Amino acid sequence: MQSKEQGFLEKVFHLSDHNTTVRTEIIAGITTFMTMAYILAVNPSILSAAGMDSGAVFTATALASCFATLMMAAFANYPFVLAPGMGLNAYFAYTVVIQMGYSWQTALAAVFIEGLIFIVLSLTNVREAIFNAIPMNLKHAVSAGIGLFIAFIGLQNAKIVVDSATLVSLYSFSGSLEAGTFRSEGITVVLALIGVVVTGILMVKAVRGDILWGILITWGLGVICELTGLYVPNPELGMFSVLPDFSAGFSIPSLAPTLFKVDFSNIFSFNFVVVMFAFLFVDMFDTLGTLIGVASKADLLDKDGKLPKIRGALLADAVGTSLGAVLGTSTTTTFVESASGVAAGGRTGLTAVVSAILFALSLFLSPIFLAIPSFATAPALIAVGYLMMTSILKVDFSDMTEAIPCYICMTAMPFMYSISEGICMGVISYVIINLVTGRAKEKKISPLMYVLAVLFILKYVLL
Repeated sequence: MQSKEQGFLEKVFHLSDHNTTVRTEIIAGITTFMTMAYILAVNPSILSAAGMDSGAVFTATALASCFATLMMAAFANYPFVLAPGMGLNAYFAYTVVIQMGYSWQTALAAVFIEGLIFIVLSLTNVREAIFNAIPMNLKHAVSAGIGLFIAFIGLQNAKIVVDSATLVSLYSFSGSLEAGTFRSEGITVVLALIGVVVTGILMVKAVRGDILWGILITWGLGVICELTGLYVPNPELGMFSVLPDFSAGFSIPSLAPTLFKVDFSNIFSFNFVVVMFAFLFVDMFDTLGTLIGVASKADLLDKDGKLPKIRGALLADAVGTSLGAVLGTSTTTTFVESASGVAAGGRTGLTAVVSAILFALSLFLSPIFLAIPSFATAPALIAVGYLMMTSILKVDFSDMTEAIPCYICMTAMPFMYSISEGICMGVISYVIINLVTGRAKEKKISPLMYVLAVLFILKYVLL
């Protein structure tokens, strides 16, 4: 029976062609899900600030992630997992609804229409053409830049790096002892640092599932600390219990408060168009950046730097966005945390299917998945950041017209806290430097690169 199942999975996902196994793909899928599970807790928290029902948003988040990820597996057979994107959800709640005064129903309409435009762009090869127009060295820089970006996210999630007068600084243990917050906050920073070291040791020892084990071990240490009183949850500081709470049972929160609550009454206003295109721009280039970076790390790009079946991947992302809006959540997009599954060996859509199944199961087992703390997943993000950073070794540093734009692209992502801004800066600098130094003709820069550079410059001038 087991051989028949493996034969079926081999036929569907072509595992041997990608030098992977069922076991590896399952571990990769679990790893990706574990590094993304925080979205199930964070997304409802953010969107509830816009007046949305947090229980309904939780259900919408899980369902949108499940369906969109299954489409990724079906359309492209890639190990990429989708969910409502961080940053885009904050823009949805704090800018569009709270600052600009739109209702969350109108904001959902902007997301829905953005998804429809995405579908058209995906079917007409526009997004695919943009992907293929970006030079190979810049693609490697995108991968390395994403590595820095997600490592920074991991450091922030664990509160190892915190806000300060110098913008960011190292967490102050002496300050937490003086303020009496060490047992609620400081101890989690210690656990995260231990998790980084443990994960690093597991990687050096080439333990299968090293990143996943790093998450579980760190979480386990957190559970022990809470049971022994070393860790005391403090919701006011954003430090919650790491023990699953089954007091509400296993019921699925109702989707009714957000399902089909899309309001198109304001779609012809200028501000609505601006909002919709803001969603469109960030989603498009965050997705392209993620696909470039993660696909590059997984060796899925062909010899010309193109991603086979990219149309299917982009279509899954686009359909997932509109579907998510109908269910009641902000823009659904390809998650950079997919890199954790790739780092664990995931190479096919089976990885995505496993993650999708876990998103579906999370509806019934929400207390368990919502208990996974950010300090436990942070070491995984930091470790994956290291793995993605190695792509910088593929950049041709002997040619400064290639290396300087790559450097700008790579450093812009963490410092500007945006994958899309990194791509913008990389494309603009690549075109200008090669054009001014007379190397553009020699490089055979795609006409689309010139168009993108102009559009990006106009974006900064006009928006």
